[in-house]
Amino acid sequence: MFKPRFLSRRLPLAAAALTLALAGCAMLAPGGLPPGTPIAKARQALFGPSGEYALPGGGTRLEFRQGSFGKQTYMLDFDQGGLLVSSQQVLTEPNFATIAPGMTQQEVLMRLGHPAHAFNVGWQKLHVWNYRYFGGDCVWFQVSISDATQQVTEAGIGPDPACDAPEGKGL
Repeated sequence: MFKPRFLSRRLPLAAAALTLALAGCAMLAPGGLPPGTPIAKARQALFGPSGEYALPGGGTRLEFRQGSFGKQTYMLDFDQGGLLVSSQQVLTEPNFATIAPGMTQQEVLMRLGHPAHAFNVGWQKLHVWNYRYFGGDCVWFQVSISDATQQVTEAGIGPDPACDAPEGKGL
């Protein structure tokens, strides 16, 4: 069988490069970092965190937003020594159920991270944060926060306008 020489030499190199690239992506994915990972290494993952929060007891929480339409947010918790203790994808209905009126804006950020979409409602003097998530077909989780108190006034599931948008015009 005829096999061009340039192809027979480059094919193994291409396969090796692809394998390394895929392994590198898995190592850099926030949810894939093993416990004990230093915080400095985690900060380099996927272009850096989208948020950072102080935990009680001197630890640190890093937020990593990713996925199509921002449907995934990973929170990585580090102990006082800067080593990874736990990580979880937080955009889930059980986590949404913990958001209640009276919570502060900072508490919502600590639990869910930054929203996929936000807008102001001037006449009500509040802003609304919207979180898309897997399992929520054509719905998103909405949190209304008072401009005056910076506290949650209401939270719940609502219709996602991206489902009603003309093709190619979604949010």
